[in-house]
Amino acid sequence: MNRLTVSPSPHVHSGDSVKKNMYGVIIALVPALAASLYYFGLGAAIVTITAVVSCVFFEWAIQKFLLKNESTILDGSAALTGLLLAFNMPSNLPIWIIIIGSLVAIGIGKMSFGGLGNNPFNPALVGRVFLLISFPVQMTLWPKPIESQAHYLDAATGATPLSVMKEGLANGESVSALMAKLPSYTDLFFGNSGGSAGEIAAAALLIGLLFMLVRKIITWHIPVAVLGSIAVFTGILHLVNPELYAGPLFHLLTGGVMLGAIFMATDYVSSPMANKGMIIYGIGIGVITVVIRVFGAYPEGVSFAILIMNGFVPLIDKYVKPKRFGEVVKPAKA
Repeated sequence: MNRLTVSPSPHVHSGDSVKKNMYGVIIALVPALAASLYYFGLGAAIVTITAVVSCVFFEWAIQKFLLKNESTILDGSAALTGLLLAFNMPSNLPIWIIIIGSLVAIGIGKMSFGGLGNNPFNPALVGRVFLLISFPVQMTLWPKPIESQAHYLDAATGATPLSVMKEGLANGESVSALMAKLPSYTDLFFGNSGGSAGEIAAAALLIGLLFMLVRKIITWHIPVAVLGSIAVFTGILHLVNPELYAGPLFHLLTGGVMLGAIFMATDYVSSPMANKGMIIYGIGIGVITVVIRVFGAYPEGVSFAILIMNGFVPLIDKYVKPKRFGEVVKPAKA
């Protein structure tokens, strides 16, 4: 006798897995890691290794001694959190501060909500923002590229392009005068400027984006929405007053815009499910980033913007739902 087999969805398996996608993102970050090692050398290596090892350790320890469940450290998610956390920190940050950031990222940002798949906020950004608020001096000392290759804690430091622009405008200088003091757009594109270890090289991050799009690890919706909204918003401001507001290219190539749009905002767990929701989410990140940069006290706003929009994801998912299958068709009116 034939039997009808009924099982819950999903009924078609794509071949993807958490492990495959996590290691795919790590591979996509290799060009940015190579750029950070080239420009910041020893310091970038120490910060990256410390962040990755400590994140993996804290996930293992929390699962073994507190949650007492099976370890998930081999799925790549803890290592990816450590790598992204390292990319959001200066390359001269003391080891003990890095370890605190890793503990907050894994312990508070991830495991306190139940582990991978349950965290409402991007864990690496939770750690980064905690460190920025707790250790503002250490988190805003930026080693100079190339000059700092052989140095760690004693690296020569300087201001980031965003800081120079923010401070100069506050002192009454014009955008054109400030741009003459800053690295060229070519240097900004390839990473020859001050900033967090993994956010400086837009070219390397774009290579990672292309890799993830080709491998279908992410879709285009969030990166394009974030970068497009920043370009449009800053473009309008620049047209209104070009001597008071920097142009779109400056904002796209400086700070953590590329890293945030490509690798942080696209986190599976803390971003919307539907394509339309992703676009709304991305636009929100872009607008908040520009508002903080232009009108706020901080020269950078990407991390705060992503965390704020992470909080809106449940609301976005509630009202912007993916297409449903199997709904009952409403009877036609007589």
